[in-house]
Amino acid sequence: MATDLIINATSYEVRIALVEHGELVEFYLERPSVKGLVGNMYYGRVVRVLPGMQAAFVDIGLDRTGFLYVDDVNIGAQKIDNLPGPLNGDDDQLPADFLVHREPGSNIDDLLVEGQEVLVQITKEPLGTKGARLTCNITLPCRNLVFMPMTDHIGVSRKIEDESLRLQLKEMIESLRPADTGFIVRTVAESATREDMEADMEFLLNLWSEIQTKAAKHKVPSLVYEDLDIILRVVRDVFSPSVDRVVVDEKATYARVLNFVDNFAPRLSHKVHFFSESTPVFEAYGIEMDINRALNKKVWLRCGGYIIIEATEALTVIDVNTGRYVGKSDLEDTIFKANVEAAKEIAYQMRLKNIGGIIIVDFIDMEKEFHREEVCRVLQEAVKRDKCRVNVLKVSEFGLVQMTRKRTREDLTRAMCEPCPCCRGDGIVKSRRTLCYEIFRNISLNASKISGSQVRVMVSTSVAALMLKEEADTLHRIEGDIQKQINIFPDKNMAMEKYEIIWGN
Repeated sequence: MATDLIINATSYEVRIALVEHGELVEFYLERPSVKGLVGNMYYGRVVRVLPGMQAAFVDIGLDRTGFLYVDDVNIGAQKIDNLPGPLNGDDDQLPADFLVHREPGSNIDDLLVEGQEVLVQITKEPLGTKGARLTCNITLPCRNLVFMPMTDHIGVSRKIEDESLRLQLKEMIESLRPADTGFIVRTVAESATREDMEADMEFLLNLWSEIQTKAAKHKVPSLVYEDLDIILRVVRDVFSPSVDRVVVDEKATYARVLNFVDNFAPRLSHKVHFFSESTPVFEAYGIEMDINRALNKKVWLRCGGYIIIEATEALTVIDVNTGRYVGKSDLEDTIFKANVEAAKEIAYQMRLKNIGGIIIVDFIDMEKEFHREEVCRVLQEAVKRDKCRVNVLKVSEFGLVQMTRKRTREDLTRAMCEPCPCCRGDGIVKSRRTLCYEIFRNISLNASKISGSQVRVMVSTSVAALMLKEEADTLHRIEGDIQKQINIFPDKNMAMEKYEIIWGN
């Protein structure tokens, strides 16, 4: 079956789905009111230097300051006039502190001081209460190349495994690049020609020159470069010869995508299609249902087992269970088969949900060492299809696997959901009986302080039913103790954990 990139564009929301063999494998979402920031460059000012954390906070004009770690203060020591571009005269020089050079073992307070102005790029979106992660190691991606203006280095994507091709690509870039510049050859460049590389390089060098000029003239803090919007960014990064079709359901967006592909990958233009049917494109491809399922914490496996995915502030925990799967032979074989299927599903779910950071997987305990090794091998093989960098450690004797997956943007749940107003994101609320007894204690404690002969209690219908039926005897006993009448008023619009006690006649 085909691999399709489906783009649903409206004025209020853009949704992009990568569908492989009829299955949703990647999902991108952006709303104009909350635009993505990764890749944007800012001319910012250092507001705090923290030697104890080997980091600094930089004001880049957003609601929260960005976080700059010492390892990211590591840009080349070359002067601006040696970089590619038109800046050659003293009049065009950026401030001296625009460039910061980090020697190995340097401390953050040796590199930065409060009030210093630096050019930074966002590498991770602000998440929760955390500000954006910043770097001084500027990178500019294009179709086939990533330009690193502060680095003298040539790299080739690890996913290009043919050593002769890797060497050929390195030699090609070496012959084309200006001195003291760095480039990384992207995976999609496997089939690119020398002319394609040259065109990308020229575009990136000109773009860097424009950014330098803009940074030299901008006030601090300010945005000096905004990366492509999510539509063109995904087309640039995901649309490759392995994708059979790009389907767009909005005419203006279709024209933009087609124009972009004509400029950067003309040989793929015939794969861009306009979806003109009356049925919504995500409905036609069965994607809406897949998105809703992707928000579930519990994911069933084909064998009858299931996994539970729970996210915390610092990490994500995945628990594997046999569920309804009882196997056909012995217990160890049943556990092994459930773990193998779970390993494949976990790799898929991480990619679909865009789960990043530290990930702990609790596989079902396996007694045999070779079973643990095989499950780890299956997991490592499954994550190879992921575009994000994933590091997997071996299965421990307790059945735990530690992983890290590069995080650059919010995961699917954070992007589409918000904490429940009832449980405040805890996932649980107090039981009806706990609330009932809490109300009784409150009344007993305060009754002597309040005049009047009656107490009115406004509660949800479910709590009211418990108080008037199962706890009726307790209610009457409290009335006798406090010498006041307690009247219960159910409110169908009141959340279960909410209540109001009204004192007086």
